[in-house]
Amino acid sequence: MRALLLPIKDHRNAKQRLAGALSPEERLALARAMMDDVLLAVRNVRRAARIFVVTNYEPAMRVAESAGWSVLAEDEQVSESASVDAASRQCVAHGVTALLRLPLDLPLVQAADIDELLELEFSAPAAVMVPSRDGTGTNALLRTPPTLFPSQFGPGSFAKHHDLAQAAGAQILVQRNPRLEMDVDDAEDLAALLKQDLSGTATGRWLSASGVAARFATSKERSTSAD
Repeated sequence: MRALLLPIKDHRNAKQRLAGALSPEERLALARAMMDDVLLAVRNVRRAARIFVVTNYEPAMRVAESAGWSVLAEDEQVSESASVDAASRQCVAHGVTALLRLPLDLPLVQAADIDELLELEFSAPAAVMVPSRDGTGTNALLRTPPTLFPSQFGPGSFAKHHDLAQAAGAQILVQRNPRLEMDVDDAEDLAALLKQDLSGTATGRWLSASGVAARFATSKERSTSAD
């Protein structure tokens, strides 16, 4: 059984690397908008037999329950890697044989992008990996079995996951997809996102209505003038 896992942080602590560019309130609102975009895509996924959400964030629990997804409630969040690995063990107990972990900061993602990963042909042991825009992070990771190797999310995670998959003797499939690769961790990522077509996204609406998009555009103009 192939399933999807969504690890959701408490958004009050989200996107700390954007602290120099956005206020705490703006970081919270951005995280919520990006989550809305990802969850909308997930609602239209057809290839996942089950969808799991691991979180201790009550608003996310309510959304998941209303969508009919399985909530794996946490008492605390030590790290994303710890959350994903604990959830992966629980998913195995539920009969999951292949598990795709997807983060909640991919505002451009579409249901078809997720389905394409879930319908790839592979046999265990295997790992499907989608890197981040700069090639160093891991934006999507599918493992079969789900506990094939421990998670190493954070700086340099793509190389770490690749090495662990090799050590486990797994078939490795690296997939490139510009929508899945466009995550938002820092100001450079946000500037890159603002160059994309954000029409029809909750993130785009918020960036425009909040004035953040205009602020970044003005900042870029000043930087260009100074050069």
